[in-house]
Amino acid sequence: MMTRKVAAGASGEAEEMKRRNAELEKAVAEAAAREERLRRELEAALARLAVTEEAEERLCVQLGELEAEAVEQAIECQERVRALSERLAFVDGVLRSSGIRGFAGGGVTTSRMDRSIDRAVRCV
Repeated sequence: MMTRKVAAGASGEAEEMKRRNAELEKAVAEAAAREERLRRELEAALARLAVTEEAEERLCVQLGELEAEAVEQAIECQERVRALSERLAFVDGVLRSSGIRGFAGGGVTTSRMDRSIDRAVRCV
């Protein structure tokens, strides 16, 4: 009778171990699947990061080119304003030396002169 109890106990214990083993195998399979999914997500994120870094680099290059172009345009505009100012000062000097009282004496109003200067200074 004792052997039957031991055998029944051993049989129940073996069934419990089989059940527990199946649970552990299932947990291992789920963990492996989760790990593989996370690995794929990480690889995708790294690929997106590489694309983003390349795009950032291209944008930085473009920004640098645009900044250089803007500086060139600003220098050109400054040179044009300087040249126009020198021409205006020369013409004013010639008019004064010939007895005309400058632009105002020649019938050029300040607002017309301002508009002319504004048009000349526009460097687009």
